[in-house]
Amino acid sequence: MTDQPRPSVIFVCVHNAGRSQMAAGFMTALSGGAVEVRSAGSAPAASINPVAVQAMAEVGIDLSAETPKVLSPAAVQASDAVITMGCGDACPYYPGKRYEDWVLEDPAGQGIEAVRPIRDEIRGRVEALLADLLGDARG
Repeated sequence: MTDQPRPSVIFVCVHNAGRSQMAAGFMTALSGGAVEVRSAGSAPAASINPVAVQAMAEVGIDLSAETPKVLSPAAVQASDAVITMGCGDACPYYPGKRYEDWVLEDPAGQGIEAVRPIRDEIRGRVEALLADLLGDARG
């Protein structure tokens, strides 16, 4: 075991009610605590998209207690990787951070049939990111 701190990631979208919450849920569940996970929105909604909660419950991840959070420069500074999902220029930029912009369909206003493929695409991207982050942390 190394003394290196665990890697950290923040998932950011506009409302922090769908995509970023699903990504954070997957990263938390799949990393088993090996990665520090945050999520936030540039203009947070009042509550999480209930269809996103339902879609994640189908794969055993409970987002029902989560709430949208406002994006802060401190949260970005505290993260090694910043994953944006359509928040555009609202995300603060800090040199030395790893930035990725994931182009994903917005689940807002969509039914469960449309949200499932978005959920599954997010899971695949999170799995790849997790492997990369843990590879970086262990290498």
